[in-house]
Amino acid sequence: MRHVIALDVGGTGMKAALVGADGTLLHRARRATGRERGPDAVVEGILGFAAALRAHGVEHFGEPALAAGVAVPGVVDEAHGTAVYAANLGWRDVPLRDLLGARLGVPVALGHDVRTGGLAEGRIGAGEGADRFLFVPLGTGIAGAIGIAGGVEAGAHGTAGEIGHIVVRPGGVPCPCGQRGCLERYASAAAVGEAWAAACGRADADAADCAAAVAAGDPDAVRVWRHAVDALADGLITALTLLDPRTIIIGGGLAEAGETLFAPLREAVRRRVTFQTLPPIVPAALGDTAGCLGAGLMAWDLLESTDRTEVTT
Repeated sequence: MRHVIALDVGGTGMKAALVGADGTLLHRARRATGRERGPDAVVEGILGFAAALRAHGVEHFGEPALAAGVAVPGVVDEAHGTAVYAANLGWRDVPLRDLLGARLGVPVALGHDVRTGGLAEGRIGAGEGADRFLFVPLGTGIAGAIGIAGGVEAGAHGTAGEIGHIVVRPGGVPCPCGQRGCLERYASAAAVGEAWAAACGRADADAADCAAAVAAGDPDAVRVWRHAVDALADGLITALTLLDPRTIIIGGGLAEAGETLFAPLREAVRRRVTFQTLPPIVPAALGDTAGCLGAGLMAWDLLESTDRTEVTT
């Protein structure tokens, strides 16, 4: 059975799948990233995991994978197949596409984790049918994927879509990126959790606890939540003005709050709109499978483009 390898590499764990031509997840697996053993061990772990997936395909589906797609965090040079920088993995300029290609003997597509998840959400998830979309996952940080005509824009230097580093509160909270007042310091799940922990006096409180307290009507939680929603709306109106997307898709841990987030967020963005066209703001649909599904799509796209090149030449 024809299939490709899909790998979604995170800071602590890797999710993987063998994906059929129709997008079916034929086999799923997980492994620890092993970052505690250092960056070289992480790379070797990825290569070994990919080789094990190839072997599984041969054993269970009668043939090896035709291609592989890999999503990784940090700064990614997709054109040259290089993981340029990932602080949580200790990477700098890792030629991951070439390393995987040599290990597997097939073409490999390398992508940024958020853009790869955004590709899946835009093409087969919450943005299906939209020619232009913005995907914004709200997790430990905030990133973004700009979808255009079935693909995702990487930018000239591989950093397009980094909405989390739009400054929404000039002179505000310092951000590890070097700026002050970045969106992710106010509206990420991590930032909401920190603010709620300080407000309620519980060091272990997180964003989910804050959302539950908001739903219960706790005034301190409502205040924390409103500040985060207002910051997020300020960031989204900037992105909306620049990109004019057909749909805005919100994912990540904070989106699990459902209408506790989406109802005030839609209203906050609506209040900020002047000449812009207000697009639907919808929750992501694919959950933690988005990265694997997107990696699979990248691999199939790579095969299609290779086939077209062979035909035309």
